[in-house]
Amino acid sequence: MDNRDAVYAVSRMQEYIEAHINEKITLRQLADAAGYSPWHSARIFKELTGKTPFDYIRLRRLSRAALRLRDEGPKVIDVALDFVFGTPEGFTRAFTKEFGISPRRYSAETPPIQLFIPSNVLDYHRLLWEREREMSERKERKTVFVQVVERPARKLLLKRGVKAEEYFEYCEEVGCEVWAMLSSVKEALYEPIGMWLPKHLIPEGTSRYVQGVELPLDYSNKIPEGYELIELPPCKMMVFQGEPYNDEDFESEILEIQETIEKFDTKLYGFERAPEDAPRFQLMPMGYRGYIEAIPVREIEHR
Repeated sequence: MDNRDAVYAVSRMQEYIEAHINEKITLRQLADAAGYSPWHSARIFKELTGKTPFDYIRLRRLSRAALRLRDEGPKVIDVALDFVFGTPEGFTRAFTKEFGISPRRYSAETPPIQLFIPSNVLDYHRLLWEREREMSERKERKTVFVQVVERPARKLLLKRGVKAEEYFEYCEEVGCEVWAMLSSVKEALYEPIGMWLPKHLIPEGTSRYVQGVELPLDYSNKIPEGYELIELPPCKMMVFQGEPYNDEDFESEILEIQETIEKFDTKLYGFERAPEDAPRFQLMPMGYRGYIEAIPVREIEHR
């Protein structure tokens, strides 16, 4: 069996799980979606996701249930039944074991928890296939939209690495589950971001690249183990946004926007670069909106 066939088969199983997460799911149904025998489907699923199909389903149901409890405040019994747990007691035991807090208490307090938000295996392997392919010619440069936005004084919940200078090094150092934790924070001002910290925010022995989420100054909820809460002053950010692209091309899109940022004359907008004012940041690459990255700037004072 070609590796690409296995990747596409597991991707179809992942899509089936997401579409039927509120229904009973059997291995036979997953095998039908994959197009292989139940035994072979279970084997390749474990190989490519690191989890058995039913461990994966359980974790997805618990994570989806947690988001409902966080955002909607429903009754625990309703959530348990909606996500195919036999009894509220069984759901409560599973939730508490996984997240270290009961669903009722989580609904009331909504502390950050480690959600299970896996990527589709096809997205990851498309990147590997893209890296294996030699680029024979550069893509035609696209339009880049530029604007300046203001960020208020705020707190930043972040997790540091050791030496990481970019995303892949960071994942190797701390794992790729940080985003799921940050996505659980109810009080977030904006979506989670990857950041390159200014020098004064990098303690000795920690990484320049980190992941975090910006929060109101009055944030006082739980700080997860291994994370840190710092304050950031008001600042101006110059945001660069590329055109929509195919998701599998995200690596080249990032490089193209970063090249544009390095060459861009910020003085055209009446601003100068201010790398120590705030972290430079990137949003999660999503093809439908174009890649987005931002740098700190200051307005040029005219004398």
